[in-house]
Amino acid sequence: MRFKTDLKNVRTFSKLAAALNSLEKIAWVRLDDETARFTVIPDTGSQVWASLSVDLIFDNYHIQSAEPNNTINLELPLGPLQRALKSAVGSSYANLRLTKRDGIPMLSMTIHTMTKDGAQDARGFGGAFPGSARQNRDPDPFADNPDLFPQESLELTMKREREKIITQDIPVRVLHPDTVETIMQPKVREPDVHIQLPPLLQLKAISDRFTKLAVASSSSSTSASASRGNQNPKLTLSANMHGSLRLRLTTETLDITSVWNGLENPELDPSQLAMPLEEHPSTKFKEAGPDKWATVRVDGKDWSRVLSVGRLEGRVIACFADDHALILYVYVPHVDDVGAEDVVTYYVSSYST
Repeated sequence: MRFKTDLKNVRTFSKLAAALNSLEKIAWVRLDDETARFTVIPDTGSQVWASLSVDLIFDNYHIQSAEPNNTINLELPLGPLQRALKSAVGSSYANLRLTKRDGIPMLSMTIHTMTKDGAQDARGFGGAFPGSARQNRDPDPFADNPDLFPQESLELTMKREREKIITQDIPVRVLHPDTVETIMQPKVREPDVHIQLPPLLQLKAISDRFTKLAVASSSSSTSASASRGNQNPKLTLSANMHGSLRLRLTTETLDITSVWNGLENPELDPSQLAMPLEEHPSTKFKEAGPDKWATVRVDGKDWSRVLSVGRLEGRVIACFADDHALILYVYVPHVDDVGAEDVVTYYVSSYST
């Protein structure tokens, strides 16, 4: 079993690791000839299924195993991965390989960075030359003819670059293929509404504001049960097939709403559907008009962690299965291939009213 690769688009990889780490501390990773899959399934909260082509984040990619398509399955701690990638951002070169340290499997990341020496003078130290106080009392030997030796500037602050090599070892578990086969992506019915979300960082700021208001209102509530509920507030998300998204918070003391209009409802590809387009639920929701909403209720704090994927700066399509689940498709663009995208899928369950 062998795996070795150079890292490419380290900044994108680092942002993905940070987004996944906000939901759970462990990810299951499946590597094969063409794809790197990251799966995060917390005990509670939203699940993530990321399927990335290897050329999005890797270069000079080499993998070998006895499994079909040279598949390797790993259990990977996301915290150490995020820290290692953070160290690699801005590096001149970084690679990743599967190895062992004292019999323990490791993903070993080697990072090459360029550092600069501190400012020194021509003799290798700062300040005046030795004996400079005595030299000030001596007559200037060039005073009679200053042009005999033209003066030249000496860049004493010039810094020399040196290469620094850092190695970060990330402990992993190599998983048996049968174990990984039991990790199944949730099956969801055809969505009632699909809509492109506004910028996630904007949506996150408003969602976080609503959540904080709900928690703050619990301190003034006279109801103990309401106080406990507001400590774990639920937000109501609704969308229609006429370009509108609605975020709402309702408690015993609050009822606030924020609405986005003019959003895009992407066209569906009939060849990808299991039914005729005219029979699809979203077609029926569109025909019902702008007052027909699909709605889910999400945990405010979990929703905030989900929205941290906005740091990837890709477009996000939200698919609403009314009163059941919300599926987010985050399309991550390739830096060096215009038009190419990979997808990170979030599965968010809806809470009952």
